[in-house]
Amino acid sequence: MIFWKLFYTFLIIGAFTFGGGYSMVALIQDQVVTHHGWLTAQEFTDILAISQMTPGPIGINTATYAGYTAVANAGYPAWLAAAGSLLASLAVVAVPVALMLLVCRYLSRYMDHPRVAAMLRVLRLTVVGLIAAAALSLLTAESFGQTGLNRQFIVSLAIFAAVFVATLRRKASPLTLLALSGLAGWVAYGL
Repeated sequence: MIFWKLFYTFLIIGAFTFGGGYSMVALIQDQVVTHHGWLTAQEFTDILAISQMTPGPIGINTATYAGYTAVANAGYPAWLAAAGSLLASLAVVAVPVALMLLVCRYLSRYMDHPRVAAMLRVLRLTVVGLIAAAALSLLTAESFGQTGLNRQFIVSLAIFAAVFVATLRRKASPLTLLALSGLAGWVAYGL
C-alpha cells in the first residue's frame, strides 16, 4: 500500500539526513522519482520550486507536496492525497524530533569533549556534501530548459550569477533578490 511505503520512505529520509532541508532534497528526489517512480522529474522540480516559495522548512514542504502528489498520482481521491501529505510530513520529522530531544538533553553537558567536537566537525563536512549533491541534482533539463545553450539556460544562468554576486558582495536581502529574480524572469519570458 502506498501509505505504508510513503511513511517508511520519509521516516528513513528524516532519520538519515543531517543539515536541514536542502540536504534532504537529493534523498527525496532519489526515492520519489528514481526508486519508487511516484513523481516525474518535472513534477519534482515543480514541487521543489513551490517548497522554496512557501513558508517553512524546505525539507518538510517538499515532503508535504511530494506526499500529496504521490498519492494523487496513484489514483486516490484528494482527501486521501491530503492524508498522504500529512503522513509524509509527520514521518520526515518524527526521528529528528526524537533525536533532538535526546541530544539536547546530553549535548550541553559534553559540548567541550574532544570526541563530541570531532563528531560535529564530521557532520559539518557531511552536510556540505549533501547540500552540494542537492545542488548538482537540480542541474537538469527540467530546471534549465532543453540541453545546449538555449535562451532559457542563458537567462537562468545570468539570474543565478547576479543573485550569487549580490549575495556575496552586497549582502542583499533575500526578499529583494527573490522579487528582482521574479521580475527578471517575467521580463525574459513574459514579454
